[in-house]
Order: sequence, then C-alpha cells, then structure tokens
Amino acid sequence: MLAVKVRGVASHSDTHRVARSLVLGLLGRARGGVIELREPGGGVVRLGRPSDDPLHAVLEVRSPAFYRRLVRGSSGLAEAYVDGLWTSPDLVTLIRIGARNGEAMDRPRRLLRPFVAPVRAVGRARNTIARSRKQISAHYDLGNDLFALFLDERMMYSAAIFPRPGATLEEAALHKIDVVCRRLDLQPRDHLLEIGTGWGALAVHAADEYGCRVTTATISREQHDLAVERVRAAGLDDRVEVVLDDYRELRGTYDKLVSIEMIEAVGWKDFGTFFARCSELLAPDGLMLLQAITTSDRAYDVEKGNRSFIATRVFPGGCLPSSKVIARCVDGRTDMRAIAVHDISGHYAETLRHWRERFDARRDELPALGYDERFARLWELYLAYCEAGFRERRIRDVQVLLAKPQWRGEAAAMAGRADALEAA
Repeated sequence: MLAVKVRGVASHSDTHRVARSLVLGLLGRARGGVIELREPGGGVVRLGRPSDDPLHAVLEVRSPAFYRRLVRGSSGLAEAYVDGLWTSPDLVTLIRIGARNGEAMDRPRRLLRPFVAPVRAVGRARNTIARSRKQISAHYDLGNDLFALFLDERMMYSAAIFPRPGATLEEAALHKIDVVCRRLDLQPRDHLLEIGTGWGALAVHAADEYGCRVTTATISREQHDLAVERVRAAGLDDRVEVVLDDYRELRGTYDKLVSIEMIEAVGWKDFGTFFARCSELLAPDGLMLLQAITTSDRAYDVEKGNRSFIATRVFPGGCLPSSKVIARCVDGRTDMRAIAVHDISGHYAETLRHWRERFDARRDELPALGYDERFARLWELYLAYCEAGFRERRIRDVQVLLAKPQWRGEAAAMAGRADALEAA
C-alpha cells in the first residue's frame, strides 16, 4: 500500500511513525534497566537507564503494528503479545523494568482520572451475585485439567510459603495451608467457614489434621464438583460441607473464618459489603484470616477504574484492594480489629516462578485440552506479569489476622505487628 495523505488524513505510515516515536520516547525514559529493542529488518535500539541494580531485557518487535497497540497501555501490550506482534526471551525481566517505572506511568493516568472516571463508572456496575458467578466462571471454570497442568498436586491457586530454600512447590503449598491453620489456632471444637474453596485442599487439611468442622463456599461449579470428590475420597463427608453459595448468601455463625485470595474478585464497590458480611458470620470471640493481593493506595485510585488486560481478559471484574482500603473497611464496616499482618510477597514471586515454568513445560498439552496458541500466549504473559509485579513489590500479598471483640486467644500469628495493616 502506498503511503499517501488524503484530505489531511494521516496515512498508515504517518500513524506508525507517530506511534513508534511515542513508544520509543516512553521506553527511553525508563529507569532501572535497559531494553534492547530489536525491530523488523534488523535494527536495534537501546532504551532506558541502568541503576545500581540494573536489569537487561530484549524486546523483539515482529510487526510495526506493535507500536500502535502499545500506545493503548497494558491492554494493547497484551493484545499485541497474544497476536504475536512481539516477544521476549525473558518476559519477567522485561516486565520488571516496566514495574520499576510504574509510578511514572501512573502519574498521567491519575491526572486524567477526574475526566475519565465518571464515564468508566457507568460501565463498572456492582458485582451482583449473578454477575459474580458469571465472572468467576470465566476464569475458574476454564477446566480443572488446565489448572492441574501447573499447580501443585493439591491445586492450591494462591501463594505458597516456602519453608526453606530449595523446597518443592508441593512442600511449600502444604506448608502454607498448615501456617494458615496454626495462625487461626484451629481446634477440634471449631467450626471453620472458608470463603473461596479453591479445589478443597485447605478444607480437607483443616478437618483431617485439626479435627474441626468446615463449611467451604465457592461459586465455581468446576471447583465445587472436584472439591466434593476430594472430601468424599478423604472420608470427611461428616466434617466438611462444600456449598455452591456466594458470600452474601451464607448464613449461620462460625468460630473461625478464612478467605484466601478471594477478595480480589469482590469488586471495589463491594469491599465494604464483603467485610461486613464476614463480621456478621463470625462468633463474638471469632477469628478471621484474610490472605489478599494488594496494591498501593496511589495505584488503587487508578486501577479501580482501569480496564487492564488482567481485569478484562483473565479475571473479569476483578480489582486489587490496597492495605489502607482494607483497614478502612474493617474499621468502618465491622467490629473486628487487625491483630497481626504478615507480608508473604516474596513467597508469591517464587510460587509464580514454579507455576510459569510448569506451564511452559507442559504447553504442548494445551491443544489436546482445547486451548489454542493465543490462549497459551495470554496465560504466559499473565503469569510473567504477576511474577514481575511481586518481585518489584508493585503488588504485594499479605495475611491479615482479624479478631472479634471477645477474642482472647494467643494465636501463633501474634508474633506479627498488630499495627502494621496500613503500613503493609
């Protein structure tokens, strides 16, 4: 196609040149690392600035259309990767450089927020029970065989805790489950409520090893059915009940409550509702452990209205809370108080490394399960994106222990700082 201008309209080539100039200008200001950008035709451009802890990454552009996509932010970046317009031999390092420049990238979005937020708010309705079921199904009901490819044998889809360097993923996943049970000070007399079943690993372990009763709730049909099978196989039908209920549908009173990385699917408009409901379900002397992926307060103000590729193509409707948002909801909507906070972000980076490497090692099995190359590339980017975020502390993972007014226990988690929630 000839590059021409018709009646003042920019040609395809002009658009490409402008987009390329914008992208190179943006990447050229990056600090904390150097990006070696390899363009079609053999051209190489070195961008960025090294630091005391420099990173080096290669970005291979396979099509000039990459530049126009990248102007649209993370969604454009992801679409371009899924379409094969660019690649990198080390996605994690490349995204880590981006994470190191996150504050600078957020600044213009914060300035624009007062103008775009009202428009986006119209499309960001509350997560009703029906909408939540649909959104959860879009991710967790993709198929148990998919998750079995890269998770540990218990299929724990949350940060593991590695008891020592060199521990296997299986050891770390089991150790995390046991840490949760000990921090909750589970006793045989307790009735534990779990909001967010996963595939039943924590419920089975708590009932089998600590002798308590467990009610565990999920709104994923795939997870529910496999969890029921695992409870039955463990011979724990009399102590574990798996229910297909939203947290807003739960009734009863429980001694202990646990929710592991489920709050990210609640939606920012309903964080207060979630904590209020948890408090209502707990006995006056109850204890709750929340494990949550969090973002900074400044990033939260941007992300809650942002349509990133993870919020649209991986976890529809999801939003990460900030620690201050959690603190405000606990103080304003419940009678609970935070008694301990533990930051396990480093463990999540290592967990994601294991998941990413396992996913890559079994990638050739995806077509037989019905997943095409575009899906594989999307999930490859998703896992690398999250790992990079945790390695650079762009996002964090915390375990928060919350107590009701009449709790007088001495749980193992009291070793944590009781005043650390907002600081976390």
